[in-house]
Amino acid sequence: MEETHIETQPQNRLEATLVGLLFVFLAVGMVYLGSRGWLPRLASRHGAGIDNMLIYLLVSTGTLFLAGHFVLGYFIWRFGGQAKPSHRLSSKKVERNWSLVLGLIMTLVAEGGVLAIGMPVWGEYFAAAPPADALTIEVTSEQFAWNVRYPGVDGQFGSISPALIDVSNPIGLDPDDSIGNDDITTVNQIYVPVDEPVRIRLRSKDVIHSFFLPELRVKQDAVPGMTIDIWFVPTESGQFELACTELCGLGHYRMKGFFNVMTAAEFDTWLAEQSS
Repeated sequence: MEETHIETQPQNRLEATLVGLLFVFLAVGMVYLGSRGWLPRLASRHGAGIDNMLIYLLVSTGTLFLAGHFVLGYFIWRFGGQAKPSHRLSSKKVERNWSLVLGLIMTLVAEGGVLAIGMPVWGEYFAAAPPADALTIEVTSEQFAWNVRYPGVDGQFGSISPALIDVSNPIGLDPDDSIGNDDITTVNQIYVPVDEPVRIRLRSKDVIHSFFLPELRVKQDAVPGMTIDIWFVPTESGQFELACTELCGLGHYRMKGFFNVMTAAEFDTWLAEQSS
């Protein structure tokens, strides 16, 4: 089928050209501005895989975003200056083939790449058991604080009971259990050694909270009635903000803690001071 030639006015052609260029420059500008603000610094071992997956997603979707706007700009420039609308219908075979080809390409790009990069990260972060020598820390969330508990020198946690929870005993430690007499508790402060595995045992007293350490690429919901374990290896010393990323109530904005990563010697010293 031959394309019908339709004359265009110079003014219409100029408008179509400017609008087409607007879409092209808009896409280029948004990708440029988006690429300037990137991820926070990385401070955990497994986080490199998460970053690779996010970068892959951003690059692939950014490329498709640019391609779509370039094609849209071309169509506006090519057909926007016509004096009246015109169109050409493709055959059903052409439509079907293009739909299948583009669908397969999108599936391979979007799902194939994410699975190839993300499955090893998922296996390390969720499926793999923590090392036997991992430092285990209990974190019990509540409105609006993080209650932290370490085992004492005996390496065991004492028993707890919801019936014993009060203002002075926020996690319900049993005073009659001698095993828990040497447990160490803090509020909104977690201390760990660098380059050593850390296992966080999450609980919640009231509503759903979310344990989020952006620099360490750690994010896990704390659900009432469940005990959820996560483990990771911090690779940089420093103080990192611990945020709750679930809207957990009116005081959600002030539910902030600090995750302090220090050298092994500094951590041993801190642990000895708390034990004494």
